Amino acid sequence: MTTVETTDVYYDPYDVGINADPYPTYERLREEAPVYYNERYDFWALSRHADVEKALVDWPTFSSTRSDILDIIKAGVDLPGGVIMFEDPPTHTMHRSLLSRVFTPKRMAALEDQVRAYCVRCLDPLVGSDGFDIITELAAELPMRVIGMLLGIPEQDQVAVRNKTDANLRTVPGRPMDVRQENVASGDMFTDYIDWRMTHPSDDLMTQLLTAEFEDEEGHTRTLTRAEVLTYTAVLAGAGNETTGRLIGWLAKVLAEHPDQRREIVEDRSLIPKVIDETLRFEPTGHATARFTMQDFEAHGVTIPAGSPVLLIAASANRDPRRWERPDEYDIHREDVAHLTFGFGLHFCLGASLARLEGRVALDELLNRFPEWDVDRGGMRLAPTSTVRGWETLPIVLP
Repeated sequence: MTTVETTDVYYDPYDVGINADPYPTYERLREEAPVYYNERYDFWALSRHADVEKALVDWPTFSSTRSDILDIIKAGVDLPGGVIMFEDPPTHTMHRSLLSRVFTPKRMAALEDQVRAYCVRCLDPLVGSDGFDIITELAAELPMRVIGMLLGIPEQDQVAVRNKTDANLRTVPGRPMDVRQENVASGDMFTDYIDWRMTHPSDDLMTQLLTAEFEDEEGHTRTLTRAEVLTYTAVLAGAGNETTGRLIGWLAKVLAEHPDQRREIVEDRSLIPKVIDETLRFEPTGHATARFTMQDFEAHGVTIPAGSPVLLIAASANRDPRRWERPDEYDIHREDVAHLTFGFGLHFCLGASLARLEGRVALDELLNRFPEWDVDRGGMRLAPTSTVRGWETLPIVLP
């Protein structure tokens, strides 16, 4: 095996100091160790855009079947079936096709009025105040309500569902996630809802998951089993909560730091879709996704052996100067914003259209009421998770 080039650069996704501002470390990785090995936690990492993009589509080499989360790969737990993020073709193709039929852009777009109404409900009481925590008041609430509406979970139960899914992703600062077999994509908390829906169908995703017919890997036409529906529901609830909430937090912070660009958006709301994607490029909600090598992979004179966990650092790829001009500048007028935050290829995020819709509507309604704001930097605190990066508290200061 080709040895790793000697360098003193150090990276791990659990390091609190690195996580506070990872971009200088990413720059060093791209320049000094584009194929990086962490001996302490025994994983590899790719950081250049071309390498990350190539790995994301090369599923025969970079497999998702051991999970797309490093902590779960390292824990070596058995994974439940039906988690499309933890699958490769042909099983992934079958399950993704099924979810695509119930998680359509048209269905997501139909939610816009409800998303807007909930934003109004959250933000109107804050008008006239001198500030508020945007995470508590909006970012942590909106995604939970939207996923609850989609799945048909009663509003009074949605907070408990969010808290349970969030707790499974939280870490002790500086340490990997405590992975427990029973918590990996567990749908146990949804048992009562699914049992009710089996006899009381409605126009929601849970009902569609229960009734949708598909052809399985053995060629049989069938519906999902109860266990499979539980797993699918857990995946949708978990994936929809954390990432979208972090996006709303980053929009507030980055636009506070770029007030001239924010004022442009106030005057021209047609800029908002570009704002969403430039924010996702500049401050991704998830910095890296993991894979497991099924065969040796060589790049830049270094060989990653088969059987290795590998982190594909999308947040570094999104700022690679080989791909982007002025990558460390935030520019809402950037023409090419084809970032890797939602993945690339067969594992491109199914919920991307929903996340963009929630971010777009939330920012629009925020600007309707608060065209100017700053953030209280002393009160900001990053959330302790190794899977997403964003704010647990982000106090907004109003003029």
